[in-house]
Amino acid sequence: MKFHLVTLFEEACDAYLSASIVGRARKEKKISVKYQNPRDYVENKWGKVDERPYGGGPGMVMSALPIIKAVAKAIKTHVGRTTSHMNKSVIIWFSPSGKQFTNKDADALTKYTDVVLVCGRYEGIDERAKKILKTLATVKEFAVGEAVYTGGEVPALAIVDAVTRRLPNVLGKDASVEERRIASSAVYTRPETILYKKKKYKVPTVLKTGHHSNIDNWRKMS
Repeated sequence: MKFHLVTLFEEACDAYLSASIVGRARKEKKISVKYQNPRDYVENKWGKVDERPYGGGPGMVMSALPIIKAVAKAIKTHVGRTTSHMNKSVIIWFSPSGKQFTNKDADALTKYTDVVLVCGRYEGIDERAKKILKTLATVKEFAVGEAVYTGGEVPALAIVDAVTRRLPNVLGKDASVEERRIASSAVYTRPETILYKKKKYKVPTVLKTGHHSNIDNWRKMS
């Protein structure tokens, strides 16, 4: 499975995507992560990717064409030309008003071979980019959490992480995907008793009984 991040800040993304479970999945070639920088597709000598918004307003808006060309390069196609590869590609567009990204959405994305994540900056991306990208492949618009971020990189990292851990053999066992088993937000490990400032904090007794039914009921309630 290939993830393509369209971003101005590859170094910020790659630090996270080279560590832990996602990093191991990359080393074992269960996924690949590639980058496209919109600055590589501008026609001005300054590498400028933004302009003032029509109609006025604060900040700058990312230009449409550098984004379109970067995505087209990622999915190896061109505007106006259909290929069979398009059917296995999906473009992720981030917006605070988009559908909230869920585990179900992460499962759905595992069906694609190429996931292109468009990381906007500044006041956003010229809306014409999204309109044209819909001629290249399926476009899904998501919000990741209810907060507004400086750019699309944080939501993109969250999606790569969520999707990767659902791929076969990435976590070792399917049961390691928490939402596919009975799980509690409260977890405990050794030692059985922690002493802090003369007060003892113990592991709940039910977790030490070995009674799976009672433990499952406790996890459902906690």
